[in-house]
Amino acid sequence: MKAAAKGAAAGLAGAAAMAAASKLEQLVTHRPDSYVPAHTLARLLRLRDPDSDRWSRNMAMHYLAGATAGAVRGVMSAANLRGPFASVMHTNLRLSFDQTLENATGAGAPPWTWPRDELVIDISHKALYSFVTGAISDALVPPAPGSSARRPALGARLKGFA
Repeated sequence: MKAAAKGAAAGLAGAAAMAAASKLEQLVTHRPDSYVPAHTLARLLRLRDPDSDRWSRNMAMHYLAGATAGAVRGVMSAANLRGPFASVMHTNLRLSFDQTLENATGAGAPPWTWPRDELVIDISHKALYSFVTGAISDALVPPAPGSSARRPALGARLKGFA
């Protein structure tokens, strides 16, 4: 449980990095704010007027998603899924988390239907989130005693090279 809590904290930091990068990117691209997270949260909570553009809902959903996915990254760190490769794996998880909720509520559309420039921007932001979250999580969460970290050359043994 400590790994998940530390991962959630790392996820909040990753979400802050993603929000800052998004604002910088918007200054360059002039892309408007997306309120899909706000709409998703409102639909999940069955709030009145779920399609209203509310900054507070947007931020709540952004940081809730960041903390939730961060908790998973903390568990990954404890399981010895660490470093850049684990962060690439986590990027897919973070994108899948958002897309599942957004599409299940009808607030979003599948990413393969988006304009390519928006898809690249979104995946880039999710990757930044995952790499920041992963670096912090890996620093805070040691590998668990029963993890593969305690079994040197496991991959080599599995391939018949040990």
